[in-house]
Formats: sequence, C-alpha cells, structure tokens
Amino acid sequence: MYYVYILRLKNKDLYKGSTSDLKERIIYHRRGKVDSTKNKEPQLIHYECYFKKSDAERRERFLKTTEGMRLLRQQIRDTLNQSSSFNG
Repeated sequence: MYYVYILRLKNKDLYKGSTSDLKERIIYHRRGKVDSTKNKEPQLIHYECYFKKSDAERRERFLKTTEGMRLLRQQIRDTLNQSSSFNG
C-alpha cells in the first residue's frame, strides 16, 4: 500500500507527503528527522491509501496545487477547525 498524508504543523501550515510506510514516516516527522517539519510539532490529520505508487504520487502532486489545497481544506474543514487539539 502507498499513502498520501497530511500533517498539521504548530504554525497551522499543512504538510503533504506520500510514503509506503506511513507509521515509520510519521515517526520520522515527530523525531525531527524531516527538515520541513522539524520543530513544528506535526500532527497527522488525514491520510489516504492507494494500491499503486503512481496513484499516490499523482494525488500528492494534486494536493500541492492551489485547487487541490482548496478541495482538501473543504474535505477536512471540521478537523482544521478543531484548534484545541493542536494547541499542545
């Protein structure tokens, strides 16, 4: 399986990524081993799984576009509005 995932960072930015091992990748983020999310307290808020790596990569590229971000924010609006669970 291949995963596309969304992390919400301490500064409320969203990080989009893809991986074949979601559990291990989240551990890397939380341990500060990923420069883009280091010291930003990443929290997993959304993920999708795909059978084909190419599908996951295509979805990740789309989510990084303006239109993709707009649709993603609509899809996970309630999660984004729950600020109390992200204030640490």
